[in-house]
Amino acid sequence: MTVTYTARVANARFGGFSQLLLLWRGSIYKLLWRELLCFLGLYMALSAAYRFLLAEEQKRYFEKLVMYCDQYASLIPVSFVLGFYVTLVVHRWWNQYLCMPLPDALMCVVVGTVHGRDDRGRLYRRTLMRYAGLSAVLILRSVSTAVFKRFPTIDHVVEAGFMTREERKKFENLNSSYNKYWVPCVWFSSLAAQARREGRIRDNSALKLLLEELNVFRSKCGMLFHYDWISIPLVYTQVVTIAVYSYFLACLIGRQFLDPAQGYKDHTLDLCIPIFTLLQFFFYAGWLKVAEQLINPFGEDDDDFETNFLIDRNFQVSMLAVDEMYDDLAMLEKDLYWDAAEARAPYTAATAFLLQQPSFQGSTFDIALAKEDMQFQRLDGVDGPLGEAHGDFLQRLLPAGAGTVGPLGRRLSLLRRKNSCVSEASTAASCGCAGAAESGGVECGCGEPLLDPSLREPELEPPACPEPPAPVPGPTAEPFTIVPLPGPRAPAPPWLPSPIGEEEESPA
Repeated sequence: MTVTYTARVANARFGGFSQLLLLWRGSIYKLLWRELLCFLGLYMALSAAYRFLLAEEQKRYFEKLVMYCDQYASLIPVSFVLGFYVTLVVHRWWNQYLCMPLPDALMCVVVGTVHGRDDRGRLYRRTLMRYAGLSAVLILRSVSTAVFKRFPTIDHVVEAGFMTREERKKFENLNSSYNKYWVPCVWFSSLAAQARREGRIRDNSALKLLLEELNVFRSKCGMLFHYDWISIPLVYTQVVTIAVYSYFLACLIGRQFLDPAQGYKDHTLDLCIPIFTLLQFFFYAGWLKVAEQLINPFGEDDDDFETNFLIDRNFQVSMLAVDEMYDDLAMLEKDLYWDAAEARAPYTAATAFLLQQPSFQGSTFDIALAKEDMQFQRLDGVDGPLGEAHGDFLQRLLPAGAGTVGPLGRRLSLLRRKNSCVSEASTAASCGCAGAAESGGVECGCGEPLLDPSLREPELEPPACPEPPAPVPGPTAEPFTIVPLPGPRAPAPPWLPSPIGEEEESPA
């Protein structure tokens, strides 16, 4: 059964992982203790032979051999080869678990698309999910030793209730030398089409949804078959194994403690047990054992997938969903927070402190800016407050004297008339200072200086605007009145482009 220690490491604390070091089941000690004892025994045997059995001349030759092995053992790239290999194996191991055929999505679709509370509708739903479970059993007994030991023959599958005897005859009469795990999926599709013809599935969209979910389920079964068929290339596994074994064979000789009296470099200390060499063996050989356990998670190791448990769980859950739970709904009633303006679930005393924590508003919510940094700046480089009207800005570009009105004034006038498309009479009617304009006043209340007509230069006539149609007189028609147009628009934002940059109309 899978070793689960998630609850032990739910909270990070001092020495959190140290509590896991004493676990035996699924541990590295259980996997590696035989290899570690073998390595230590060979090392101690060579050390005893060097100290007590060899002659002096033989000892000098052995010491040269020790230094030679210690010098060239580092040329073996065991860290690089082993690290990349274990990464590949762990990635493959997790992807294999993601390909486990779970019926949860399929059973929800069956419940929502295959209708009928009678025995016929119930039979349809149960048979569809039984076919899905049968396909999963057939593929798992092909890749998992634990499932194969549970269902060694098709007779065991029939006796377990996943297949009827009539279905077994059809299954065995199908002549194919390949794995036939896909046959129940074909039965599923045919039965779903029959249910559509009988009206149990009410439209083609529901049938399409059901078959799409079946294809997802079938593709997972197919991926398990391919993972079992296509392994990590054998040459890579052999290279990693040879690298680790050859490295520690060299360490058996190269890490021996030599006589300090001989004055060899880095051999001034004589110990009986190579502590750091044993640690190195524990790490590298343990790394290789991890890859050995994870490369096929469908065996019977401590951390292999619980395939038999998944078969039992999936079969029971799927039958409950499509049979007893079909159309079995609780009475609709208002929830607890029906009239609450802000719904919030209660907290226990152990979690009440969470109420005092503010909700997350964004990573920039607490940034503080100086007051002068929060002022908008003009993009055109002109000084002045942001609230100044855009029209006033244009008027400041005009010369102050009436005799200096030139092409720039004519262009602004043309642009103003072109954009507004109103006549001079309507503009004068809409202005609250029209009387001042007639009497030759200096300035209008609209913010535009009124010039003496005698000082104005001739301007180009703007394009004529269509006049509004006259009202049709009738028995109840009221006298026609001119409605003043609204005043000037609100000032444009200063970041909009200035109308000065627009193309000037060429005079006709």
